[in-house]
Amino acid sequence: MTSPLTTMPQPSFCRLPAYQLFQEQLTTIDTSKANTDKGLFRAAFAIALHERPEASLAEVETIVENLADTVASRVRSRTTEALLAHLHDVLFDVFGLSGNVDDYYNPTNSYLPDVLRSRQGLPITLVLIYKRVAELLGLKVYGVNAPGHFLAEVEAEESIYIDPFFSGELLNKNEIVKRIGQATGLRVEPTPNLLVRATHRQWLDRMLNNLQAAFAALGQDRDVCAMQELQGLLAAK
Repeated sequence: MTSPLTTMPQPSFCRLPAYQLFQEQLTTIDTSKANTDKGLFRAAFAIALHERPEASLAEVETIVENLADTVASRVRSRTTEALLAHLHDVLFDVFGLSGNVDDYYNPTNSYLPDVLRSRQGLPITLVLIYKRVAELLGLKVYGVNAPGHFLAEVEAEESIYIDPFFSGELLNKNEIVKRIGQATGLRVEPTPNLLVRATHRQWLDRMLNNLQAAFAALGQDRDVCAMQELQGLLAAK
């Protein structure tokens, strides 16, 4: 029987390995199985392969696993509070993850290999790293698809909101409203829709939109088309 991957359309602009890996991971991200979060991480890595064909998925996953192991080695209590405290220390104080405020619109801020190397990136990429490390520790983390900014929501008795772009700052709902207003320049009302969780497809779609805007600003039209080809795979479902 012919594999669906062998009959899928071939990209005209996107590097084939990036296109293929992205397509493969889309088969996992909508399931209820444990590998769905790994699939999201790998699909995000696939986006980077378009401009980083030399990047190694194994190397990127090893960095994340080592970060989780470091956190686990420090924890004496398995409570959510203890895990979050050590996770914060390792990711932000030791490893040094933060937002790239000096070169915000650089496409590399969306590439997992680059962000893990420079330890700087966009909110959405930093949240993904935070989510992946946290979930290796048994925590459940969602992306908050807020306008103008992307945040992490940790599932607990009462949701905990974290902003990895600002070195893991904890935010209450009023502070989130202010931050979104600062990011968008608009007056923001605290409605329930403001903190809606992103589906995995919405997460990837937003990453691709960010890259299209960055490439368009740089006049890299072929790369814009490449991201649109990946977006087409998302839409094809």
